[in-house]
Amino acid sequence: MVLFAGFLLEIIAFFSPKTKLFVEGRKVVFLVLEQKIKPTDKTIWFHAASLGEYEQGLPVIEKIKEQFPAHKIVLTFFSPSGYEVRKNNTVADVTVYLPLDSKKNAQQFLKLVHPDLVFFIKYEYWPNYLAELKKLNIKTYLVSGILRKNQLFFKWYGGFYREALDAFTYFFVQNETSKKLLQQLGKTDVAVSGDTRFDRVATILEKDNSLDFISDFKNNTITIVVGSSWPKDEDLIVNFIDSNTLNIKFIIAPHNIKEEQIQQLKNSITKKTVLFSEKEEQNLADFDVFIIDTIGILTKIYSYADIAYVGGGFGNPGVHNVLEPATFGVPIIIGPNYSHFAEAIALVNMDACVAVANQKELDEALENLIRNADIRNEKGHMCSTFVQMNKGATAIILKNILHD
Repeated sequence: MVLFAGFLLEIIAFFSPKTKLFVEGRKVVFLVLEQKIKPTDKTIWFHAASLGEYEQGLPVIEKIKEQFPAHKIVLTFFSPSGYEVRKNNTVADVTVYLPLDSKKNAQQFLKLVHPDLVFFIKYEYWPNYLAELKKLNIKTYLVSGILRKNQLFFKWYGGFYREALDAFTYFFVQNETSKKLLQQLGKTDVAVSGDTRFDRVATILEKDNSLDFISDFKNNTITIVVGSSWPKDEDLIVNFIDSNTLNIKFIIAPHNIKEEQIQQLKNSITKKTVLFSEKEEQNLADFDVFIIDTIGILTKIYSYADIAYVGGGFGNPGVHNVLEPATFGVPIIIGPNYSHFAEAIALVNMDACVAVANQKELDEALENLIRNADIRNEKGHMCSTFVQMNKGATAIILKNILHD
């Protein structure tokens, strides 16, 4: 099955740049591992599906690195959207794609990496890798795990996947539901540690989040930051931008920064608009809209927001990361698809975040927040308090591992 999937991916790679990265990146993995890891090296392996899982696991990676300074940290990604963005990270000693989940690949990978500890972040379960880890008796942990009834583990035909769970030494899960589901499968080494993303976003406040060009653009004006937006989000936001007469500014950081889509977005806005790539030699204070056609700075930009609109909520699987603006105490607006994201559900239930389903609701939510500083401050305070109250997962995980 895996061999067939690999063959199919080779064909798709001819037509898809993303799949090409997925395929080509895996061809050099074993060579890179041979070059960077000696047989005498001690290693710890972390695996993240993509960028979100990497960010989620980062607090644990950093703390484990502190506790085991003699070990090399090996970080693997499944998706190009994680690897290509974070391949030059500074926390890992070796960063590579995870070879496809075949028995042969798993054996070769583990022979080269020979880890003392292994961490899978959130919900990546690769049966051949897990079977090999169990055979080698290597301590393996699930971090910030989420279990749902509709997963293969809980189907009558899911025995192969249930067996893979036997490889885990300990499960650190986000909620009681996940713990109970694991207990139904006979797993007792389970702790509800919470979500390590709260720890990650809480530490953002300790960093330097200043960006002079954003400060110049904002120019002490109420600023709405639109983060990780998709075309459906942008259609609604642009309608509001073009029709409102209020003294406000907008920063838009689209999820996709392809030149064609960026130009299309810019051309749809009637207010004075500048791109990040055009910002040099410009008096940024003169512009009403700033489109960020680069990656890696959205988190810092949120620190300048008076209101945040987080995109993705009009698509599938749904809204992007609401915790980054929340940690800065920024009131948040999202689209209607957020039911898979516990933190978004909690913030909406607290009335710290407003979910909108159409143009009318978006316009009303934005105008209400723009015109009422007290409401902005109240919702923003609830957001930052929510983050602070939910941090601590990393400490629970570390305490358990170090005493194991």
